Amino acid sequence: MAQGTKSGSVPSIFIDGESGTTGLQIVERLQGRADIALRSLPPELRKDPSAKRDIFAEADAVVLCLPDDAAKEATSLAASLGSQAPKLLDASTAHRVDPDWTYGFAEMAPGQAPAIAASPRVSNPGCYPTGGIALLRPLVEAGILPKDFPVTVNAVSGYSGGGKSMIAAYEGEGAPSFELYGLSLEHKHLPELQLYSGLSRRPIFVPSVGDFRQGMLVSVPLHLDVLPGRPAPADLQAALEKHYAGAEWVRVAPAEANGKLEPEALNNTNGLELRVFGNAKRQQAVLVARLDNLGKGASGAAVQNLELMLGIGAANRMGKAA
Repeated sequence: MAQGTKSGSVPSIFIDGESGTTGLQIVERLQGRADIALRSLPPELRKDPSAKRDIFAEADAVVLCLPDDAAKEATSLAASLGSQAPKLLDASTAHRVDPDWTYGFAEMAPGQAPAIAASPRVSNPGCYPTGGIALLRPLVEAGILPKDFPVTVNAVSGYSGGGKSMIAAYEGEGAPSFELYGLSLEHKHLPELQLYSGLSRRPIFVPSVGDFRQGMLVSVPLHLDVLPGRPAPADLQAALEKHYAGAEWVRVAPAEANGKLEPEALNNTNGLELRVFGNAKRQQAVLVARLDNLGKGASGAAVQNLELMLGIGAANRMGKAA
C-alpha cells in the first residue's frame, strides 16, 4: 500500500473546490492515473457540512482550492476528525507563512522534499513567489545577496492567474492588453516571498498581467557593484546551478543571446527555468524565472506535493533521494 492509504490499494484524493481554475487543472493532471483514486461530491452537496465531513474522513489527502476563509474552515473540519483526519494540501494563501504548515516548494532547500513527504499539512506556494524565491534564496544562502539588501521583484502573468472574473474579462471584451497592479505594495504574495527568500528587508513587488492565458516571467534586477565582493554574472549563475544540481523540475539555463525571453514556453508543464542575463562591463544583471502560473505555479506543484505526501510517483523518488 502507498504511504498514508486509509483503505484499498491506492490512496484517495478529494479536491475541495474542484470547479475552480486550480482545482480543474489538478483534476486534469490526476485523471486516469492508476496509483490514486479521485473522490468527488455531487455539485449539490459540495457545501453540505455533513457530506464534506464524511468525504474528508474517507480521503487520504484533501486539496483545498478555496478562498482563504473557507480554507481555514476546512482545516478546522479536518482537525475535528482526529485520527481520521486526511493530509491537507492548501492552495490558498491562508497558511503559507504558518509555522505549523510545511511550505510546498520541494526544491527550495535541502531536506524540503522529505519534509513535505512527512508533513500532514502542506501549503502550496503562490505562482509569483515560486519564481522569486527560486532566484533569490540560493544567492542569500551563498552570501552573495545580503538579507537586508533592497530587492525589487517584477513579474508578468497570464490572465488565468486572476481567477474566474479576470478570465471572463480577458476572454470577453474590455480588458486591457497589459496592466500593472498591486501598486499599493501590499500584494498577498509578499509575506511568503520575503520569508522563504530569506530576506529581512521587505522587497518591492510589482506584478502585472498580459493578454495571454497562461505563462509567467519573474525578474529581479541587480546592481552588482553594490553587492559584497562585487560578484560577476557568472557567480550568480554558478550559485543557482549549485543549488539546483540534480533537480528534476528546476533547470538553470543559459541566457538567450538575443536578450529576449517570452513567458509561454513552459505552459502545461511543471517546469521552472532560471536564467541570469548579465552585463559584466556595466556590473548589472537581471535574474529571470519562467514557469507556467498554472503548472509549477499552482496545479503542477500541487500534484508534485501530493506525490510526496502520499508516497507515489516521480516526486516521491525525488523525496527519497534528497
